[in-house]
Amino acid sequence: MTVYDVPDVLQVLLDGPVRVVRLNRPDELNATNHELHQGLAGLFPQIDADDEARAVVLTGNGRAFSAGGDFTYLDELSRDPILRKQTLVDGRQIVMGMARCRVPIVAAVNGPAVGLGCSLVALSDIVYMATSTHLADPHVLMGLVAADGGPVTWPLMISLQLAKEYALTGDRIPAKRAAEIGLVNHVCPDDEVFEQATACAHRIAKLPQRAVEDTKRVINMHLERAILATLDFALSAEDRSFVSPELRENLDRLKMQSGERKKKQGE
Repeated sequence: MTVYDVPDVLQVLLDGPVRVVRLNRPDELNATNHELHQGLAGLFPQIDADDEARAVVLTGNGRAFSAGGDFTYLDELSRDPILRKQTLVDGRQIVMGMARCRVPIVAAVNGPAVGLGCSLVALSDIVYMATSTHLADPHVLMGLVAADGGPVTWPLMISLQLAKEYALTGDRIPAKRAAEIGLVNHVCPDDEVFEQATACAHRIAKLPQRAVEDTKRVINMHLERAILATLDFALSAEDRSFVSPELRENLDRLKMQSGERKKKQGE
């Protein structure tokens, strides 16, 4: 039996030929910290090397798919250039790992998919999304350059104008709207999204393996060319933006608001 080497913030469950991957920080709405980010970087090469894997379902535990970057983690990245360098390396590995993964990745978006969560959705092959939820990429709102996911892949899925609108404004994209413009395949009742995504994964897993994997590869050659054309600049720009005064101001403001909320809760 295949055993995956992943941190506790990720779960990989074996469902026959399907690998169910769950982001597992439910109390933090699966917000990204260093452990989760690095775990995702190492995950997809393991899936690729799993000879018995035929499809993946990617989802989140709890109420969210992923609520974006943990603010404490963002603060650490803004202050620690060594950690930031490693994170950018991991970011490249996540993007390329998903794009080059031989098995189809089916996302079950069970709750908000924000920041990295939105990127994971954009890099998945087929997406089922719960009716009540939304996508959003708030990098620019925070003062950061969005180096992965949406700005890299959205121009292949939707018009340049829409890609620019949602990347530059960080506006929420409700499930219905996401399906209308081509960012997700299916919108489902909240309590059916995982079931429908898993059924899709098992359907694909029963098809001829070589035909499935080579067909995905043919299609993703377009995606890979787009990624390779933009990713180096995007990562360098994101690195620079981590030391911007705008990000520092936003992080300090959020830290103050968090402290005030905790103080009120303790009263």
